[in-house]
Amino acid sequence: MAIRSQMSGTLPPMTSHESQWDEAAVEALRAEFGDSYRDRTCLVTGADGFMGSHLTEALVALGAHVIAFVRATSSGALNNIGSSRSELTVVFADLTDKTSIDYLVRDHLVTAPDKPYVFHLGAQAHVGESWHRPYETVMANTVGTLNLLQSMVDHDVELEKFDTAGTSEEYGNVHKDVAHHHDFDNLGSLILHERSPINPKSIYATAKVAADFLTMNYHDAYGVPGVVTRMFNNYGPRQNPRYVTGTIISQALSRPEIELGALEPLRDFCFCTDGVRGHLTVAAQGIPGDLYVYGQGENISMRDWCDLILKTGEEDGYWGDDRHVVTTDKRLRPGATDVMALRVGYEKLNAETGWEPKVSWEEGVRRTIRWYAENRERWVGRVDWMTRARAESK
Repeated sequence: MAIRSQMSGTLPPMTSHESQWDEAAVEALRAEFGDSYRDRTCLVTGADGFMGSHLTEALVALGAHVIAFVRATSSGALNNIGSSRSELTVVFADLTDKTSIDYLVRDHLVTAPDKPYVFHLGAQAHVGESWHRPYETVMANTVGTLNLLQSMVDHDVELEKFDTAGTSEEYGNVHKDVAHHHDFDNLGSLILHERSPINPKSIYATAKVAADFLTMNYHDAYGVPGVVTRMFNNYGPRQNPRYVTGTIISQALSRPEIELGALEPLRDFCFCTDGVRGHLTVAAQGIPGDLYVYGQGENISMRDWCDLILKTGEEDGYWGDDRHVVTTDKRLRPGATDVMALRVGYEKLNAETGWEPKVSWEEGVRRTIRWYAENRERWVGRVDWMTRARAESK
């Protein structure tokens, strides 16, 4: 099923009441990217997911002809881009099913009047879930990327850019034998760049490493204009509540006890709209065959991130001062697989394009809490802490 928007001389408004692109943000977006994406064909895999939906909305606002690649399910539900559906071409397919990808490429990219952009965000993106669903993770993230790349070659599609979304998790922890290849600041804190050694510590991260290398393989062998974007810990509205930010907020909205795992690891959190701007920047200006990393450029411990969320929510009246953290082994990553410190150095992207984050942690946290508070029905059935609490109470 596909629905194509009828683009005219005026750009469509942002129709979603929950969009993170208000009028001022849309105008800034159009000033920054309008010349690159207006009236251009753009395929987004994982378009109904967390980051995919924010990117899809941005492309619609820019006047692009967006093909939303959504994983085929029996329900056909569109939870995050339903309000934009009349402005999209929606295609239900499956990354692990090469035939469905071939149909999509044949029907929508081969016939495109221009050189399409491909934003490949579709993935099984939860680190913890990759241990419970290892085969699904590898199939979706690695084989799915292979299927998409091979279909471009099989159908001889001339692309503008193929952006594969990587992850900061690919860097893992510093291995002592290659520590001298890493960068550290004056205080000895790790800073990760494009050429920092990788050391994936989860099935998710390993599958993503493979996807990155496949993208470069197809660039070298067939000239696919691939770029890899390694994003550092995006967060924001619509994110699966089982990620740490949503886990903290959803519990704080529901009960005094905030159940977490390790509190020492450091993460570099980047708000979803800045993450979208990173994708748009790299696809428009990045050099094919190259890798780009971006994020906030700072990191914070899980303990301090939780404290920031609880303080902000209390100040804004979403909960009282009785929220407190309880650590539990059930939330620890298995064995020695936790990644202890992630912080990006985005100097390369900034030097080449001028990209830098615009949303502070305080603002991003405030906007994320507001979404969770106003959209309880969207996440309440997806949390894991509620299921566990019920089981333990029996």
